[in-house]
Amino acid sequence: MSVDVGDKAPSFTLPTDGGGEISLDDFKGKPVVLYFYPKDDTSGCTAEACAFRDALPDFSKVKAEIIGISRDPVKKHDTFKEKYALNFPLASDEEGKVCEAYGTWVEKSMYGRKYMGIERATFLIDRHGVIREVWRKVKVPGHAEKVLQAAAALK
Repeated sequence: MSVDVGDKAPSFTLPTDGGGEISLDDFKGKPVVLYFYPKDDTSGCTAEACAFRDALPDFSKVKAEIIGISRDPVKKHDTFKEKYALNFPLASDEEGKVCEAYGTWVEKSMYGRKYMGIERATFLIDRHGVIREVWRKVKVPGHAEKVLQAAAALK
């Protein structure tokens, strides 16, 4: 399954760092940046999380919320979040149902070996729960800025 621009964002409720729970429905009326990343505390994922962390004041100015999702367990999220002072929720999709709903659980290839994993992707969801932008196979440098520009342009 996959979603695209103009689709209603698939709803979800997931456990988060700090023993909490997050639901997309909690953010009705606000834009949401939902970003999927492969693994806590790896170089690309850390760079991406830190870029969103550093840009959070600007996202707050346009009233956009940021949620990071990976299949790592909550305990790993807690460690990752504390280590890098991340200031937004990290949701744990250990069963992969949300990744599948958004089409981010894909076959990947490294050094000729094929395996299943999370494709780095970001979805900008408007205040009505509709997907307005999709970035797949994200390259981390400059990505948070592109997402911020798109969030600022939402009406």
